[in-house]
Order: sequence, then C-alpha cells, then structure tokens
Amino acid sequence: MLLSSAAVLLVICVQCLHCSALPAMSSYEFTAYRMQQYNLAQQKHGCRGAIVVAEARSADEPSLTRRCVIMKVQDFTVEKYFEALRQNAAAVLILLPQNISSIPHETVKSFMVSENEALQKETLTPVYVVPEDEQLLYMYEEVKQAAASRTSSIFVRVLRSIVTATAFQILVSNNNAIKAITDNTIVTLEGMLPGTGEDAPTIVITAHYDSYGLAPWVSYGADSNGSGVTILLELARLFQKLYSSSSTRPQYNLMFSLTGGGKYNFLGTKRWIEENLDHAESSLLHDNVAFVLCLDMLAKGDELYVHVSRPPKPDSPLYSFIQQLEEVVSSRFPWVKVGLVHKKINLVESTVSWEHERYSLRRILGFTLSHVEDPRSELRGSILDTMSQVDFRKLKRNGIIIAEGLARYMYNLSDKGSPKEVQVFKGQLDFQDSRMSSLMSFLTSVPRAAQLLHKEPSQILLVNSLEHEFKHYLQQVHRHTFRQDKRDPEITFFDQMNQPIVMYRRMHHCIFGDYLLFNPGLPVSPQSSVKLQANTHTAAPFTPCGHWPTPFPPCEPCLSTQSCLSLSCKPFRQNKFR
Repeated sequence: MLLSSAAVLLVICVQCLHCSALPAMSSYEFTAYRMQQYNLAQQKHGCRGAIVVAEARSADEPSLTRRCVIMKVQDFTVEKYFEALRQNAAAVLILLPQNISSIPHETVKSFMVSENEALQKETLTPVYVVPEDEQLLYMYEEVKQAAASRTSSIFVRVLRSIVTATAFQILVSNNNAIKAITDNTIVTLEGMLPGTGEDAPTIVITAHYDSYGLAPWVSYGADSNGSGVTILLELARLFQKLYSSSSTRPQYNLMFSLTGGGKYNFLGTKRWIEENLDHAESSLLHDNVAFVLCLDMLAKGDELYVHVSRPPKPDSPLYSFIQQLEEVVSSRFPWVKVGLVHKKINLVESTVSWEHERYSLRRILGFTLSHVEDPRSELRGSILDTMSQVDFRKLKRNGIIIAEGLARYMYNLSDKGSPKEVQVFKGQLDFQDSRMSSLMSFLTSVPRAAQLLHKEPSQILLVNSLEHEFKHYLQQVHRHTFRQDKRDPEITFFDQMNQPIVMYRRMHHCIFGDYLLFNPGLPVSPQSSVKLQANTHTAAPFTPCGHWPTPFPPCEPCLSTQSCLSLSCKPFRQNKFR
C-alpha cells in the first residue's frame, strides 16, 4: 500500500515537472555578465574564474560546496556571499530585476553595501549577473522550494530528491583561458569659452564619464557619474550664451573637461594633466588657474559637500566661490546643507579618492562637489545605479546652485552690491528639464564601463556624441586619446566579461535511475541513456563515460564532449575540481 501511494505521488510530481516552464529534458541558453576583473596599482580586484559546471542551489541551502548559488538582489548580502565563497561554491549567479525601481530602498542600499564589499576582494569563484526572465525566475523558485523542503519529512525529501535532484545544471563551456587586456585606451575631451583680456584667469569644470559596478556590462552609472556629466553639458550650453556677447563675456576663461578612467584612479585626468603640464609647450593649466571644479554625483540628497585636500584660505578664489554657493543656497534653497569636507592626500597610497586630488598633487587648486560625504560610499559604483535612482528636481536644483554660484563669482556680483536673490539663469538661460532628462537617458542607454568604451560600437558612439556636444557649444575642442605602456600598464583589464551560459534541466534517467542505488544488481543497458542536445528537446543515444557501470545512476554527458557531468561521479570530480 505504501509503495502504491509513493508511486502515485511520484507520477504526480513527474507530471508537474513536465508541465513546468522549463520541461524536464530541455536547455535554455542566456548571456550572463562576469564580475569585474582588473589589476590596479599592483592590487588584484574581482573574480578570476569563468568556467562553471555545477548544479544550481539556493543560497538558503546549508551545503553549497561545488554548487552554483542562485541569488536574487534581496538575497545578495555580505554574509551569504562570503559564506558561499567560504564553502567553495562553484559559482554565484545573481538575478537582476528588469525594473530596478521596483526594489525597495532598503534592499537597494543593502545590495550596494554588499556589492562594494565584494569588489574589494579577489576571488577565484566565478560571479555572474544576469537580467531576470521567466525561465530564470522559474529555476530560482524551484531551487528555493528545494531548499525549503529540507525541513520536510524524510519520505517527502526522498521523493522530491528522486524527481528533482540535480534538476538544473549551469554550464559555461568556454574553456579558453582568461586573457589580460593592456591595449585599452582612455579618451579625455576638452573645450574652451575664452574670456576677455590677454591674461584672464581660468576656471576648469570637469567630470568623469565612465561608470562602475559589480559587472561592467550592466553598469550604467546614472548618479555616478551621469549626473555630473549632465550638469557639465548644461553649464556649457548656458555659459556659451553669456560668452557669445562681448557685453556679458566675463574676464575668465572657462575650460570644460570630460575625463575617462575616473573609476580607475582617475587615470584619464592624470594623463591629461601630465600632457598639459609636462608635454605641451603652452597650456592654460600652465597659466593662471583660479580653481578646478569637479562634478561627481549630484542627482540625490539635500546635501552639497565641498571636498578639498586642504582648507581654503580666506583670500583664495575657492573660499570666495564657496561663499557665493552659500549665498545662493541661503536665498533660494535654504533646506540644502552646504558642508566642507577636508581630506588630506596620503602620499603613501597609490590611489586617490576624488578627481580634484589629481590636481592637488600638481599644486593646482581643485575641489569636488558631491551629495556624497564619504569617498568610500557604496553609492559611488553599483549596477543598481540606474535612471530610477535619479531625482531630476534635485539634479536641476544642484545645477542651478553651481551655475548661479559661478556667475556671482565671475561677475563679482557680491562686491557690486547685487542682492542675494538675483537670478542670472532664468528665461532663455534657464535649465531645461527636457534637455537634462534627454542627456541622462542618453548617458544611461548603454553601460559606460571603461573596459567597453574603447572597443564596443555603442560605447564608441557615445564618446563621439559627447565630443559633438562639446563642438556645438565650445571652442578649441580637443580629443586626447591615451594609450598604456603594454610593458608596464597602470591598469589591466581581462576578457570574457560576457558569457553564454546553458541552463538545462534533467531528471535521473527515466527517473528510475535512483532506483539503481537500491537495486545495483538490476541489469541496465547503457544504450538506454540519453544525451541532451544543446538548444533542442531532442534525445539521442550516446557512448557512456569510461567508469560505467557504477552503483550510481547513469551520468549526464557533457553537451559538447563524452565527459561525464555527474557531480556524484568520482572520475569527474578528480578531473574537474582538483
């Protein structure tokens, strides 16, 4: 009677499997994006593995050794991630929602903290990110339920194991070695609005345009630093109108710069400064530079922090400009907090925290404006930093504060007795909501990771479009392309950042394979086994691997070879995991 009931339950379970979104004998191929891998300042970052041949398991499972751990964004915590690494998981696969705005704020913050921690460490475990879809979500729910069933009765667990054990296999079959890339280039753009007079001082406005996150191919960088680029381009448009008339042209040169490699020690800024100071016969950076204003993350919050390497002296241009900012804020946006953050540059460290530090190292007065106070904030690089995280009202407000502060400083409005409430940028000189939204949409239309900007067609087009924008509003536009020394590169990237992955589902052969565990004497023909053909639902005979027969169920063959993929297969473990 008990055996009859078990048989009925077994048939029911099998029918459920055959009615599932991913049939029992089928495969599904998708593209996943590998975690960052780069060497910077003699330090290794990110994951150094790519190959995966493992069974899918939930992060809730107690045993994750040699398993591919499937996580949603809410599952990806510091504790669960490092526990998977501690147990020598075969891989970690993170499912990224299509709609980031649907994720609760606390979940976004928790993920960003975990993401930041993961990026600080080097690991051999392959880590992939993949956008969610119906098949992947179904697989996630299945492995989640399997983990929950561990608390069920022994009979239910055995029954479920018969039907669904090793149901989902994750396979990255690319056996090519990961190769270093040292021939990448970094592009920096510059343009000018010349002021009146022969020896007019220069104000430099700059922002880095590349993005950063757990995986380069899904790093869109809306706030960091699409917001800084958007405000810079809008400032170029508005000040071009003031500079176009001799009656409103100030006695300052205004230089604009968009730099690459910002997320990697601001290498584009470093090389651009070196070219201007060390190699160019004449450069505005050689002459009278009032200050350098760096824009970095300005799309959130009611705080505006002025980051400096040393406190400004009362008679310095920086001190005067900060005063003008405070006047604009107090008169028009009194709820906004303006704060000064002083951080000395540690010459022992090989990396810098903010772009202005590159200028400070060359004794050029610079500072960074940002809504972020801590340079180590998790907000500065995340795959969740998308358009949904941008507050366009605050982005526009911060742009107005910067523009009005610059105008008050350059036209010396305070000393001329102009009231604090005076507005320069209004009417035809107002910030355009539609333009700022369009700029941000364009910047986040493709991932802007530095690894991609020099070789992918869409990314190359984006940089070319930024150059075109400069040429439309600015004069003396130059494009600087910096190549690394292959013998001693400052940064080394690696390939295989996007991989085709096959997820396939199988039951033990004819389900009764597990029965062999209890009836090893039962004669079974090897030809009764079947091989799963990639991307089809066709079963075909195959030649079993050399260790047949065993007391274990017949082994699943590799999709491309006659190797055995069963994790219970001793020869397989010895060959693949030693």
